[in-house]
Amino acid sequence: MAITADAAALFTEPELVITRIFEAPRRLVFKMWTKPEHLVHWWGPRGFVTISSRMDVRPGGAWFRRLRAPDGSEHCKHGVYREVVAPERLVFTYVTDDPEGNLAPGTLVTVSFADLGGRTRVTLHQAAFQSVAARDDHRRGWTSALERFAAYLSANAV
Repeated sequence: MAITADAAALFTEPELVITRIFEAPRRLVFKMWTKPEHLVHWWGPRGFVTISSRMDVRPGGAWFRRLRAPDGSEHCKHGVYREVVAPERLVFTYVTDDPEGNLAPGTLVTVSFADLGGRTRVTLHQAAFQSVAARDDHRRGWTSALERFAAYLSANAV
């Protein structure tokens, strides 16, 4: 079977997959991802501070975050929830405005929450990036954010 040029592009576009296991029940982990009072404490790379956040966690609902980087620059992230299946999965678009207000090409993020009997496996998939460099920037950001998430979850798992 021949692969068309469009189908071949699907296999070569950079994508990101990160999997982490958290020592907390799936419902709690999902709650920490979908409630703004929790998310503002861990969203973004280490050293970044969430200074504004809005979330309408439902299919078609929008989300928005403004972050301040350690150098003082501000970065806006926003998108729309496409799928919300509590406590199993979140699917949302992800768009970044750079500090000058330019839009980066958007991606699609799918976060799956697997119940491991009191622990939770979170698998984050993000695609399709315009370049490997863009993917790698997001890998660094998500890895740092997930480290912050683990620390916040550990301190607030009640």
